[in-house]
Amino acid sequence: MGSTSPLYLQIQQHLLEKINGGDWPAHHQIPPEEQLARDFGVSRMTANKAIRDLVQQGYLIRQPGLGTFVTDRKAESSLVEVHNIAEEVRSRGHGYSNEVLCSEAIEADDEVALRLGVRLGTRVFHTLIVHCENGVPIQLENRYVNPRWVPDYLDTDFTRHTPNEVLVAACPISDIEHVVEAVLVDETTARHLDTDTTRPCLSMIRRTWSGDHLISYARLIHPGERYKLRSSVHRNGS
Repeated sequence: MGSTSPLYLQIQQHLLEKINGGDWPAHHQIPPEEQLARDFGVSRMTANKAIRDLVQQGYLIRQPGLGTFVTDRKAESSLVEVHNIAEEVRSRGHGYSNEVLCSEAIEADDEVALRLGVRLGTRVFHTLIVHCENGVPIQLENRYVNPRWVPDYLDTDFTRHTPNEVLVAACPISDIEHVVEAVLVDETTARHLDTDTTRPCLSMIRRTWSGDHLISYARLIHPGERYKLRSSVHRNGS
């Protein structure tokens, strides 16, 4: 028995299976409306609606005079601003979720003390969280916070509020520092990100200040095949 769903949805399902299954990678040109209409025995208007809806959802992009292509749907973050990752994911029309691996107070080791600007052995707050988009891991956030400036940090339910939300509410960010590099990760990190140790990842070290106070140091690891970083600079003409 055939599907009872509307014909345009059947076409959409076919297209999404090709995209999500990897048969049609980013920048692949999909069949034209006329061919889809013939293949599914529908009007060109019905095929057009199926494509138009997927364009609006961000899966496809039309290039006038050339055709319709699969978009590069990697998650994306800005290099010059700090955004709440949950809001970023939802702004793309996707579902956000996370897994809190740890939330604890620890003594700063050499690296943390140096990055956070505190003495060796100082008590600091530490969280380790996997952020997911539509259930797929896109970031492992390993964050250290100076409790002097955000004393209630560990009281947060991080399944409901991201560290970014907590820090911005407590100490509005005035300055940020980003250091980005490509890395290969260890087995534990690869497992958290649902990738493997042979695939390159993006590592971003982020430090944030509120006025003169260094608030937080975080190492953010993203699977390279699922994430990209963007920077835009606007210069005024002389």
